[in-house]
Amino acid sequence: MEVNYPVIVDVTLREGIADPEGATIERALPALGFNGVTHVRAGKSFRMNIDATDESSALAMASALAERLLSNPVIENATARSATKG
Repeated sequence: MEVNYPVIVDVTLREGIADPEGATIERALPALGFNGVTHVRAGKSFRMNIDATDESSALAMASALAERLLSNPVIENATARSATKG
């Protein structure tokens, strides 16, 4: 029997890949009163529900989906996690 599992896929640039969006945010923070924040990296997050027989199957499907559609595996890392856990 399949159950609907809420999943989050986080996509971030790999280490060593330039992140101009993160750098722009980091430069703007002191002007907004946020001092001492460094190494800002931007990314994107996708939330979805997946019908699967168990949570590990849902996460495996989300990982495959992330590699084939949601990310560019050459420059990005994609991580699937349960949306019901902290």
